Amino acid sequence: MMSTRRLLTAAIALLPLAAASGIAHAQTKWDMPTAYPATNFHTENIMQFASDVDKASGGKLKIQVHANASLFKAPEIKRAVQGGQAQAGEILLANYQNEWQIFGTDSIPFLADSYPKAYKLYQAQKPALQKRFNDQNMVLLYSVVWPTQGLYVKNKINSLADLKGAKWRAYSPATGRIAELLQAQPVTIQAAELSAAMATGVIDSFMTSGATGYDTKTYEHIKNYYNFQAWLPKNAVFVNKKAFDALDKPTQDAVMKAAADAETRGWKISEQKDGEYLALLQKNGMEIIQPQDSLKADMRKVVGDPMLKEWLEKAGPEGAAIVEAYRK
Repeated sequence: MMSTRRLLTAAIALLPLAAASGIAHAQTKWDMPTAYPATNFHTENIMQFASDVDKASGGKLKIQVHANASLFKAPEIKRAVQGGQAQAGEILLANYQNEWQIFGTDSIPFLADSYPKAYKLYQAQKPALQKRFNDQNMVLLYSVVWPTQGLYVKNKINSLADLKGAKWRAYSPATGRIAELLQAQPVTIQAAELSAAMATGVIDSFMTSGATGYDTKTYEHIKNYYNFQAWLPKNAVFVNKKAFDALDKPTQDAVMKAAADAETRGWKISEQKDGEYLALLQKNGMEIIQPQDSLKADMRKVVGDPMLKEWLEKAGPEGAAIVEAYRK
């Protein structure tokens, strides 16, 4: 039988190992997939968010960002976080409009067509978004807007009739519906596949931001950009509720503080980048065209007005309340 002294000596010898084990268990790692390139401003903002969390938590929480759909493809990210396959993630809210119409509030053309209007719409939409994420066992951390959306098209247009039959990139229910209203042919293409789709002629027109146009080197394939400034969709960053609840209170506070900072920073960067991206596109051979008032009015009449009416019918009282709050 081992003596008391020998037992005590053995226990003391194990103390450093126990301490090291405790440190290892104290550190938490989250995987965070996003669908956009590492050089995209959304991803750069997320990297800063992860760095801020690391510092504020004293290294207790590490967030590993997986850019450019390298861990999960864009349509898989929300389910992956909801099911706990990844702890955090980023999505384009409008991609999930068919699941819940409120996700597509910011992709109704011409409802909110400037940064101040887009922010006001977000404030009206935010309580419903927070509740929805919570009901799905997730926590909404923050949301950042994309730059204004315009039209990339291979051939110049004089009227909307020139878009009839065009091979149109659709990446959300809203952009698919725009194609239908313009009598174009919608083709579902996610951001990571966009360059290849243009290079192979799968698409020849689409509506998106200057950011996506520059990231995907659209100027190598399409030379015309009509600056409609039609809407400003948002990305949302969120976390699995079980993963968030497992953090201690100081670490939770660090995450929420870093998230609030990321939201404020992201909106400012987006607005700043809006003009910068268009300048970069122009520098690389893209012609930036300000659409004539008549063309913009036609786009509003053919696309914007019908889509708002359809959305309100589908979204019901919840959607009507958001639009009413926004318009006050």
